[in-house]
Amino acid sequence: MKKVNYLMKGLAALAVLFFFAQCAGKADGQAAGVAAAQLGLSGMKIAFVEVDTLLAKYNFCVDLNEAMVKKSENVRLTLNQKAKELDRQKQEFQTKVQNNAYATQERAQQEYNRIAKLEQDLQELSNKLQSELMSENEKNSLQLRDSINAFLKEYNKTKGYSMIISNTGFDNLLYADPVYNITQEILDGLNARYSSPAK
Repeated sequence: MKKVNYLMKGLAALAVLFFFAQCAGKADGQAAGVAAAQLGLSGMKIAFVEVDTLLAKYNFCVDLNEAMVKKSENVRLTLNQKAKELDRQKQEFQTKVQNNAYATQERAQQEYNRIAKLEQDLQELSNKLQSELMSENEKNSLQLRDSINAFLKEYNKTKGYSMIISNTGFDNLLYADPVYNITQEILDGLNARYSSPAK
C-alpha cells in the first residue's frame, strides 16, 4: 500500500513537473518568437534619401525646372503684352467716347463689344496657358519620379536594401543615423546616367 502511495505521489510530482515544463516551453517559444521577429527587423537593411537634395542637385530635375521657368516666363510675357495692348485699346475707346468720336451709338457699342471679346479671349488664353503649364508640370513630376524609381530598382539589385525611405525636411523621418543616408550615392548615380540636352 505504501509502495502504491509513493508511486502515486511520484507520478503526481512527475505530472506537475511535466506541466511546468510545458508552460515554460511555451513561454520560451513565445520569447524565441519575439526574439526572431526582432532579429528579422534588425536584419533589415534600411537607408534613406533626402528628396530635397535630389530635387536641387539631380541634373534632370534642374533641367526640367529651368525649362518650366522659361515656359512660365514666356507665358507671363505673352499675357502681359496682350494685357497691355488690351489696356491701350480700352483707354483709346474711353477717350473716343468722352470726345464723342463715334458717329453713332451703334458704332460705339460695336467697339465696346469688340474690346469685351478681346478681354474674354485674353482670359481664355490665360486659362489655357496656365492649364498647359500645370499639365506639363505634372508630366515632369511623373517623369522625375519614374526616373528615380527606375534607378533605385536597378541600384538596389546590387545593394540589397529591404527599404529605402524618402525624407523631405522633417516630414517623415525625424531622426536617422547619417550612416543610413545614401543621398549622395543616389545623386551621383542618377547624374552619371543622365546626359543633359544641348543648351
